[in-house]
Amino acid sequence: MRAVTRDGDVFADGAVADMVAAARLPHPPVGVAELRRGSRDRAAARPPGPAMPAEDRTVGGVGVRVYRQDGPGVVVFAHGGGFVLGDLDTHDAFARRIAHATGRTVMAVDYRRAPEHPFPAAVDDVLTVLDLQPAARVAVAGDSAGAFLAVQATLARRDRVDAQLLVCPLADVGLPATQPSVAAKGTGYTLDVAELREWIGWWAPHGAPDPLRADLAGMPPALVVTAEHDPLRDGGDLYARRLAAAGVPVVHRTEPGLVHNFAQSVHASPACAEADARWLADAARLLA
Repeated sequence: MRAVTRDGDVFADGAVADMVAAARLPHPPVGVAELRRGSRDRAAARPPGPAMPAEDRTVGGVGVRVYRQDGPGVVVFAHGGGFVLGDLDTHDAFARRIAHATGRTVMAVDYRRAPEHPFPAAVDDVLTVLDLQPAARVAVAGDSAGAFLAVQATLARRDRVDAQLLVCPLADVGLPATQPSVAAKGTGYTLDVAELREWIGWWAPHGAPDPLRADLAGMPPALVVTAEHDPLRDGGDLYARRLAAAGVPVVHRTEPGLVHNFAQSVHASPACAEADARWLADAARLLA
């Protein structure tokens, strides 16, 4: 695996560089329904995750997909997608890899999405599933916007959650242009900040709680993994630093040369696959 330099940026491999090049091509505007359909179609074209028993059911009226494992404890997982895209199918392989790596049963939450269901619907759905877990050990996990939901649930139930597993987290829904990663990587690096801001506006038209300004004392141990070329990097890094400053044990790493949601590209990029294996190994150690 060789790093590739293009237009002054160093990417972990050629596949990642190609993802960025594709993101810079003109894309006609499309509606939410078509965006969701495209997200599902891309997921369907990826290789499946590890084989294991899985079933769709409801918990407290909220849809979940349960990935059964024999280890003690549960992971409540919230998928990414900017609060607008993503579902149980787009993140099926992702959830399976978490269950396989950690040995814990994973409960993937089919939370309500914007614009149909604004804040706090998605947070409430994650909390409902979390609250109804009989297991003594319950972790939360999420990628991108799903990580924001996982953090919100943890803030509300910090005495119930035993770990936070966060990949490319959206930690600052304000996405301030003063953050260097937002300013430098906000367009043309696979995640478009202007589009994400629009989606956040649909999801939380009146604002949402800011985890970066919350009291983080007593929060459970966290794994926070960010990516060098992700506009969300600085927000995720800051959340990790503030957890550490509050005395919370944190495993924090920025993956060099990678882009937002690298864990959804393990089939296409050896570098993404290696980074995915690293964070899953970290998660397994944290939950052991």
